Amino acid sequence: MIKAVLFDLDGVLVSTDEYHYRSWKKLSAEEGFDFFDHEFNHKFRGVARMECIEIITKASRKQYTPEQKQELADRKNRYFVESLSKVTTEVLLPGALSALHELKNRGIKIAVASNSRNALTIIKQVKIEHLLDAIVDGHQIENSKPNPEVFLLAAKKVGVSPAHCLVVEDAVTGIESARRAGMKSLGIGTKERLPNANVVIPDLSAISVDELLKL
Repeated sequence: MIKAVLFDLDGVLVSTDEYHYRSWKKLSAEEGFDFFDHEFNHKFRGVARMECIEIITKASRKQYTPEQKQELADRKNRYFVESLSKVTTEVLLPGALSALHELKNRGIKIAVASNSRNALTIIKQVKIEHLLDAIVDGHQIENSKPNPEVFLLAAKKVGVSPAHCLVVEDAVTGIESARRAGMKSLGIGTKERLPNANVVIPDLSAISVDELLKL
């Protein structure tokens, strides 16, 4: 029986993909990474920022010291954070708000569990903080997905055992994180991209809360 639903944020409840893309694009233009486009950006889905830096610097074939890589990561994040002031409820994905409201009305615990250090800012911008029982973000964890830490901490915060938690994720690393945490998973996307999720749907409008709670 599902007693808590733990949502990843970006790609599940909201989509800030374009904000991330523009931030990476600005950094790439400054560094001369002329290969960076929307297709390359797909490599970053569900990947921690420093891992993204490793991917993009390796592709550039330029040499960067660890300190320089950290500066790149900090600069990209600064551009992204600056852009968050423009985020509105328009970035909420189909079915997200209604699912949160119905789960809340039924007394199901709700948490956002995200690797992102900007999760709280985005949550406040889209005005869903009052619907959440807990928020776990990148500031609170030492290990990013696919490590299960973020989901285990979220389960602890809402007081529900992992066996009674459902994770909603759009990334391969997030589905693996849920598996390692001993939780069921609902994938947002396609079965081809998320073959290990228990169930996969295109977005939250494609499933009723009754169906979700029976997973």
